[in-house]
Amino acid sequence: MDYTLEKLEVYQLAESFSDEIWELVNSWNGFQRETIGKQIVRSADSISANIAEGYGRFYYKESKQFFFYSRGSLQETKSWLSKCKRRNIIEIGKADKLVAEAEKILAKLNGYIRFVAKSPRHNKMKDPV
Repeated sequence: MDYTLEKLEVYQLAESFSDEIWELVNSWNGFQRETIGKQIVRSADSISANIAEGYGRFYYKESKQFFFYSRGSLQETKSWLSKCKRRNIIEIGKADKLVAEAEKILAKLNGYIRFVAKSPRHNKMKDPV
């Protein structure tokens, strides 16, 4: 079987999620885009970007670190969504749907981190000195 980043489900979900955030922010007024909009797009884009960077690393411990960064970006995005909801920038139903998608990605990402941590190669390889 051909294992590629693009076939990794958590990566696909993160890419789709960030595209959805992009489309949403693109419809906002100038002030909203310049303040919260840029921040939420950056954090949402960072989720899949860090998965990709971790996937490309040779050492599993280093890979895991980027997956942790991805998890942090996901939590940051959820925080921005909460602000958008409170400030009536995103309707409540849409914000709740996006948070639910973020929670699904979080569960998949945590599972992937556990999978990498249990990998036999992860436990045999040592970091270079």
